[in-house]
Amino acid sequence: MSRVISWWRRWDVTVQDAPLALALVLASLIPALHNRGTQLGDLPGRPMDGLAAAVIALECLPLVVRRRWPLVCLALVSVAFAVDQLRGYHTVAGTALPIALISTGLHLAHHRRTTVITATVAYAVLAVALDREGSTEGVTGFVTFYLALAAAWGIGAWLRLSRNAEAERRRHVAEATRLAERTSIARELHDVVTHHVTAMVVQAEAARYLTASPDRLDQTLQTITDTGRRSLTDLRHLLDLLNPDHSPFTVGSLTTLVEQTRQAGQPVEFAEEGTATRDAGSAEAVAYRVVQEALTNALKYAHGSPTTVRVRYGEKEITVEVGTEGVRASAASGGSGRGLAGLRERVDVLGGEFSAGQQNGGFVVRARIPAGNPA
Repeated sequence: MSRVISWWRRWDVTVQDAPLALALVLASLIPALHNRGTQLGDLPGRPMDGLAAAVIALECLPLVVRRRWPLVCLALVSVAFAVDQLRGYHTVAGTALPIALISTGLHLAHHRRTTVITATVAYAVLAVALDREGSTEGVTGFVTFYLALAAAWGIGAWLRLSRNAEAERRRHVAEATRLAERTSIARELHDVVTHHVTAMVVQAEAARYLTASPDRLDQTLQTITDTGRRSLTDLRHLLDLLNPDHSPFTVGSLTTLVEQTRQAGQPVEFAEEGTATRDAGSAEAVAYRVVQEALTNALKYAHGSPTTVRVRYGEKEITVEVGTEGVRASAASGGSGRGLAGLRERVDVLGGEFSAGQQNGGFVVRARIPAGNPA
């Protein structure tokens, strides 16, 4: 069924509107339905003739363009409806008028107020003409019918407002989604570049003092090279995030991350308890970013100071604690604002808890991240 609907929607709107117009034409030509249509003015009915067939065609066929040219459709249908009522055919085709009004109220983009005024004046002229032809409708009947036609226009106008509101809502959602994606990429880029570049800078600074020790200098330069390569790998991973088939939860190994920090000259004590569950979702990725940012801050603001990393994988949450001796709170919280602030937002999104501050002469970062949340 969905394939049929999809196939039908690929056709032009004039083709989609044609069945309704043809159905009204056929219904109007059925003998049992003659003089069974709209009767405004209660004029005596007349038998079908050649003019009646032309009136039916003029009332119904313009519905084919009711979405493409709504004003043209309404004008033609209105003229045919007036002839229909003045001649007393009272065909089923008269139903086309409220349909045309709904379509015009929905699809007409310009001159809407002028159209309403013109249509009202035209209806008043028709009412006077019917009255002169001997109509027994009376003022009450004409006003009631006018209100019914106005309601048809109002339905179209309401549908137009609803459609515009939905389009605006979708635009805001799309804009918010793009902003969230840009923010996410900016955070990932900050985490990747800041950590690796900081490690490379620290190692390069240390290499300046190792010219007298070729072996250690060569080792340090090799470490810088390896760090640069890991940086390129992580950047490629970040670009892969733009691939819809790529999992956003894929991150590196904490052991590798800690070892890289050690090679940069930071003494790190690492303790890992438990293993990540299969349904950890994005919690494991967030835990990795928390450790990465904390180690980056340790390299930047307390290079050479002892650092401890403790990660515990529970059934329902992952807890992370990274402490570094000798880091000032003002220093660790500096920078672009994407670091610790970004981590807090990541953890908050998953419903966890995050804290970072001075403690016992050092700086401690703690995070409790609920697991099993694929958000």
